[in-house]
Parts: sequence; structure tokens; C-alpha cells
Amino acid sequence: MARPTSRRTVLGAAIAAAASAGPLSAPAGPAAAAPTPERAAAAPALIDNRFWSTYTDWRCGEASGTAAVSGRRPGVVIATPAGSVDHTDPHTGRTARWEYATWTSPVHRCTVPATEVIASWNAHTPAGTWLQVELAGGYSDGTGTPWFVMGRWAAGDGDVLRTSVDGQSDGKASIWTDTLTVDDAAGGLRLTSYRLRLTLYRRPGTGLTPTVWRLGAMASDIPDRFGVPASVPGLARELTVPRYSQNTHIGQYPEYDNGGEAWCSPTSSQMIIEYWGRRPTAEDLAWVNPDFADPQVCHAARFTYDHQYEGCGNWPFNAAYAATYRDMSAVVTRLASLTDLETLIRAGIPAITSQSFREEELTGAGYGTAGHLMTVIGFTADGDVIANDPASPDNDAVRRVYRRAEWEKIWLRTKRYNATGKVVSGTGGVCYLYWPADPTPAQRQALAAVGIR
Repeated sequence: MARPTSRRTVLGAAIAAAASAGPLSAPAGPAAAAPTPERAAAAPALIDNRFWSTYTDWRCGEASGTAAVSGRRPGVVIATPAGSVDHTDPHTGRTARWEYATWTSPVHRCTVPATEVIASWNAHTPAGTWLQVELAGGYSDGTGTPWFVMGRWAAGDGDVLRTSVDGQSDGKASIWTDTLTVDDAAGGLRLTSYRLRLTLYRRPGTGLTPTVWRLGAMASDIPDRFGVPASVPGLARELTVPRYSQNTHIGQYPEYDNGGEAWCSPTSSQMIIEYWGRRPTAEDLAWVNPDFADPQVCHAARFTYDHQYEGCGNWPFNAAYAATYRDMSAVVTRLASLTDLETLIRAGIPAITSQSFREEELTGAGYGTAGHLMTVIGFTADGDVIANDPASPDNDAVRRVYRRAEWEKIWLRTKRYNATGKVVSGTGGVCYLYWPADPTPAQRQALAAVGIR
């Protein structure tokens, strides 16, 4: 229902051999540099978030043709292009020349030596522009990675098709669509530091530019676990979040991952975007068949679609889509417990969570799944989870109440038994968080409490 594991195949080819020339190529890993200042409060155990979003952040990076811009929402833009490059879109076969400029973050030394890293970003890419995000890190054995492509992205699909990049590995770590994963975590190897590099592209001779407001990553070392200790309920509150069913869109726009039955991620994203009072305009939706209900869900599917993954479940692409709406911020992270979710709900912030389970593991679901996104909107007086579950027959049936202990287990575990008895992976607490760029003090405090600044 979200992230078909069959498409997350590591092909084993190193990025240096797979990437094209120019700024799209894969140079050697980052040189050692002074770590960035540590945050005032520690991140949750096992999880480390670092996001660049302030004017000082953007000025501290290494710029080649980019400039930091101040104001209410600081960002980084193309100032004077560093050069130009021909890029062939692998999904259309079209070759075009693009001017480019880059911004590279300082080295971030992970507070949690990591087995996985997921990058995410918030940006505006007007027509005629796009961007690429790369990551290069240092290992605990003293070696470094190449530059791995974490995504090539544009808000629209008229210039390039947003895509992950398969076949990236250095023999120690691999990119699985949107996630850097250490290949042999049991052997003790960890990623201890990383840098992120933005490459901003525009049509030659124009004054266009992407604007990036937030860039960062979540690094984590979640141990293998089939379950977690039960948390103690601490909140009874329900947020009023719009309800949309993915299943009402079955058969619609099959070019986007076979239509609605696989649209749990964009459907969940659209629910929270509209909770915050944002939605696509009538002009935005003009392309959707007027006979289709809830056309904004079709819109979300189209504009989160990853043309390499062939699905709408790319986690950073969903966050980036949410941030295309007015003054929205979004990240992909992990949370440590339902207590963290209660902290967010208390401040009025719903969350989108990723989980997989057999039908009998989640009472009342009525289905099993290898991967599914839901929107958590609150907790009952008994501590059970109130979720808007898009895998429902219609919008009226979307609101569900799931047993706390069952739900916490299927969300936070990293190992599980599938229907055939085979041990397969779980997501270990992955979630998307979307919130206004100018949050209230209580919202800012809640986000900081779960490691997001």
C-alpha cells in the first residue's frame, strides 16, 4: 500500500560508475572538517536530526554560485551560475542544457553513529528549474562514501521527472530509493558524519532560481527488534483532520502506481496539508477528470510520484510536496515512541506514520500490508490511537481507532514475520511531520522535543 519492497533492489553498482559527467557525477567523499555546533538539546536516543534552515545556516555552507537570502523565510538561491551541463532525463530521453550552482553543508557529526540516513528538503522550483540532493559521509572505519544522489526533484513535471536513482553502492552502504543503509550493520560499521550538497538548476540565460528553505537529514541506529515496551498513555485529544480514502480512486490515473489502491502516502499527505488550511487551486486541479471525487488526492499522487521507484511512496518526495504549499515546513524523521506522538498531538500537530503488518496483528484494520501510511490524529481516553486510515472503502470510514499496544508494535519494530513466516523488515518509527513555517511557541517546543528544529 505504500512502498513495495520489490522495487527497492540494490543493484550493487557504485555511483561513481553510474553517474553522468559534470555536477551530476560522483566525486570522492567529503574531506574532514570541523563539526557543526551541537544543538542545545539532545535528540531522542538512537535518532539524530540535523536541518539547515536559518540565514546563518545558509551562510555557513560552501557556496559555488549560490547565495543565502534573508527575510522571513531564509533560503539559498542561484546567484551567478558556476557552470552549465547537459542532462539527459532517464525517463523521457530528452537532453537539455542547464546552468547550475551548488551549496554544500558543513560536516555534521552524527550524535548517533547511524545505520540509516534519510534526507529531506523544502523548496520552491518554478517552471524551468529543478534541484538535486546528494549526501556523502564518513564511516566509523575512517573511510568515506562517494556522493550518493538522494533525489532529483522538481515540484512540477514539465522540465524533468522527479526521480530517485537506483544502483548506488560503494560496497559498504547502498541507497534504497530514499534511504542510505549500511549494508552490514551487524558487523558494527556506522556512518559517523555526513555532508549534504544541493545542486540548483535553471534554464540558461534566465533569471530563474529554485529557492531552498530547509535541507537536512535524519540519521538513526534502530536496533533489530520484533517489538517494543508498551508506553503509558498520557493524552486524550483528537484533532479535526480531513478524511480521504485512497480506495475511492482505484483505477484512476494508473500511470501513477496503478491508481488509488497504492496512494496511501499522497492521500495521507493531502489530509494534513488541508488540516493546515492549504489546498490546490482550481487551476492546479484543471487537469483532473471532473467526474472524479476529491481531485486533490489525484493531484497529490501525480506530484509525489517517483518515476524510478514507480510509486508515490517516496518519503522525501511527499515531504517536499507538502512544502510546496504556502509557508509549510515538512521533514521525514523517526520518533521513539507513542509518547513522542502524544507530544505532537498535544500541540496540534498530526503525523503520518509508516507501518507494515499481517491482518491479525492490527485489530479492526481488515487487511494486511507490506507497507502503509496512516495519519495519526489523536488518542482516546484509554490511550488507543485514532488514525485516519486511507485504506478504507470511503471517506466516512477513514477514521479508525486502533489498540495502542498493537499499533505501537507494528510502527516501531524493525523486524516482523510476514504471512509465510519469513522474517522481513519494519520501518522502526518512520514518520512525516508537516507544520506551518511560523509555528506557535507550543508547536515549536513540541517539535524541538522530538528533535526537529
